[in-house]
Amino acid sequence: MFATDNSLRCWRCGASLAHLSLPLRRLDECKACRAELHVCKLCVEYDVRYAKHCKEPTAEEVRDKERANFCDHFRPKPGAYVEKDSTELAKSKSALEDLFRK
Repeated sequence: MFATDNSLRCWRCGASLAHLSLPLRRLDECKACRAELHVCKLCVEYDVRYAKHCKEPTAEEVRDKERANFCDHFRPKPGAYVEKDSTELAKSKSALEDLFRK
């Protein structure tokens, strides 16, 4: 079953994809950031804990997870966009700077 249009967001920038009809076409792009949408990172089967980063065992391997592909198992995932935690990033950068300070 596909996600509802209202809950689907771009995997790269988080922009709403409500203007698109489902199922997504292979060449659909996000209007905000021009990211291709028929990609592994927007699929419910995408999971980095699995071999080839895909939970579907019969799927062919897709090397570039951010480029449009022809996978027949593709189903868009509403929660694919995860906002980056800027405080954690700043803390990590600070720790690296402290490590390499002379």
